[in-house]
Amino acid sequence: MPAQPPAFAARAHTVGGSPVREILALTERPGVISFAGGLPAPELFDAEGLRAAYAEALSHSASRALQYSTTEGAPELREIVAARVTARGLETTADDLLITTGSQQALTLVATTLLDPGDTVLVENPTYLAALQCFGHAGARVVAVPCDENGIIPQALEEAVRTERPKLLYCVPTFQNPTGRTLPAARRAAVAEIAERLGIWLIEDDPYGELRYEGGSVPWLAAHPGAQDRTALLGSFSKTMAPGLRLGWLRAPAALRRAAGIAKQAADLHTSTVDQIAAARYLDRTDLDAHLHKIRGAYRERRDALLSGLGEALPTGSTWNRPEGGMFIWARLPQGLDSQDLLKSAVAQDVAYVPGAPFFTGTPDHATLRLSFTTHTPQEISEGLRRLARAVRG
Repeated sequence: MPAQPPAFAARAHTVGGSPVREILALTERPGVISFAGGLPAPELFDAEGLRAAYAEALSHSASRALQYSTTEGAPELREIVAARVTARGLETTADDLLITTGSQQALTLVATTLLDPGDTVLVENPTYLAALQCFGHAGARVVAVPCDENGIIPQALEEAVRTERPKLLYCVPTFQNPTGRTLPAARRAAVAEIAERLGIWLIEDDPYGELRYEGGSVPWLAAHPGAQDRTALLGSFSKTMAPGLRLGWLRAPAALRRAAGIAKQAADLHTSTVDQIAAARYLDRTDLDAHLHKIRGAYRERRDALLSGLGEALPTGSTWNRPEGGMFIWARLPQGLDSQDLLKSAVAQDVAYVPGAPFFTGTPDHATLRLSFTTHTPQEISEGLRRLARAVRG
């Protein structure tokens, strides 16, 4: 008998798959109205503009677009990203940036660079599920910081830093996934001050920041003086252009950025050259802000459609928030009800959402659920809510 190969690494067994991905697979059959996935609306993709950009990239720059490239990313794309970040209130140059294969890769690169097995990471509770997977693969110990309806509680953060001795705090301050909440400006300043005074890194994940439907913008954590030398800011084109491009970026202090670049070389050498050049040509010739205005208008209408019908669709006594932007509404069923149990009845009615429990670190809140409003039209959302109401009535 042949000898068996050695066992998988321990992380292959200790880090599970994504329940969100599993629910999405369950709801792919025709006719299902899914509030589960945080997916941009495909009918709002600028397919013609992107097609023209790829054609131009291959017509005028084929020898470069189809060739290996530098790890840092195409200079013209970094220049454009730097200009957009600067316009949003954070002075940035092309040299401050690393182009990544989606912002998820940026998170992985930073985790690879900063974390040794056993290091402690602080997170919001609940938090982005794929971040928990990322930190699990790094062998980190993940500890939740107490939060309220506005996000991280600064006093609780300071206590956690003093008692847990973490290496970093990971957060999604603007239109958070899964809750849709936004950390107020005063709390951001407090988080930055705590990070500087007590000496931790910050990872600020901002995939949704440009999807604001009402209210005023709030400065990035990275823009606060105390945080500028210790914040890795992650951005993405997935929600503003198209997720299939797999284009993101990392803005970080020089030493961290260089170390992340070396980690990227080991991972994939560089992000797709043709995608970068096509994206740069698209952004150079297209008014992305005008396109975003169209997207925001559609998503605002869809958010309002979902909010207007939740009272009749969810059990009496349920509560939910009203996010000022992003893609998600966070709801809580009355005490004693479990959103996982209700999901079984919902799927039988051809409607779905994501139970909230997998997003928690430590003790989960089984009454919570996440609903995304971006993928379906207001008419489809209304029908989905009618189906959800039937599932609740049993």
